[in-house]
Amino acid sequence: MSKVLIDGNSAIAEAAIRAGVEAYFGYPITPQTEVLEHFSRRMPEEGRVFLQAESEIASINMVYGAACAGARVMTSSSSPGISLMQEGISYIACSEVPAVVVNIMRGGPGLGNVQPSQADYFQAVKSAGHGDYHMIVLAPATVQEAIDHVVLAFDLADKYRTIVMVAADGAIGQMMEPAELPPMRPVRRASERADWALVGAVDREPNIITSLWLGAENLERINLGLQRKLREMEKNEVRYKEYETEDAELLLVAFGTVGRICRTVVREARALGMKVGLHRPVTLWPFPEERLAELASRVEGMLVVEMNAGQMVEDVRRSSRDRCPVHFHGRMGGVFPLPDEILPKLQALAAEVSAGGARATEANP
Repeated sequence: MSKVLIDGNSAIAEAAIRAGVEAYFGYPITPQTEVLEHFSRRMPEEGRVFLQAESEIASINMVYGAACAGARVMTSSSSPGISLMQEGISYIACSEVPAVVVNIMRGGPGLGNVQPSQADYFQAVKSAGHGDYHMIVLAPATVQEAIDHVVLAFDLADKYRTIVMVAADGAIGQMMEPAELPPMRPVRRASERADWALVGAVDREPNIITSLWLGAENLERINLGLQRKLREMEKNEVRYKEYETEDAELLLVAFGTVGRICRTVVREARALGMKVGLHRPVTLWPFPEERLAELASRVEGMLVVEMNAGQMVEDVRRSSRDRCPVHFHGRMGGVFPLPDEILPKLQALAAEVSAGGARATEANP
């Protein structure tokens, strides 16, 4: 591995190249344009395919076509561009071909602004286009994790023949950090294509890849197969990171950049004598539901912090199963929730929990 000082967007592109990506199709949009720019220089150097499409809709359908041919392929965009890709993402999911999508999230709704945001959580883990399916969604908190998650995304996409999204925000895309780049993997030869791929049908029956299944029973059969695969992902691919949770009485829950901020809050709270820990989901889907349920049975309260109006908090509340109070603090429009505003929220939660315990004691002498 080689250690470099690199911005997150360039790191994502270089990680994909080193993971053996064969083709990239994309369209520029701030704050992820550096991903596309890095690919535009490096892919021709490596003798691979780079194409700036005329739109995000064209990009995702080019990804679909290349994925059907068994190529290791990806695209990237930012929030409004990902919205335009939703139909193609759904086609890819139903067709069960592997592909990687990177979303460097920006403020919304609408064109919003180019500041960092986490307001695409619902889009990534709940909707992601029409139909009954989920993508695997990875949420890095550092440039190094962005590199590692891109490599992992390709491996998971191939393993499950599915679409995988790396959901970062504009801060991670634009910041520069020292990071280790992985060694270069060889690009797969045509003879190494999967046996389901559309690579010509010499001396065999042709493969058929489609998302069109006429007849209710036929489409239900396909959906049941997809659901079985999703259950396998939920069983095997849940990922999270924790900090100071062993003796925690209060728990912060945050992902991505906000997870980094909350790690600082944990240190400040501990310095004040508060037993606070941090749970940071790495897979937004599959969500670490069972682990959060376990933690909810041990802690006295949770504070979910996000750069949105409250999205992941719904999954945290569902996971907690009413075992402890779950509070929320969020900022929108590209405003970061900072430690000096998160810590008072934690202190208020601690006071509420303490008062509730005192009232319970008074009622049950």
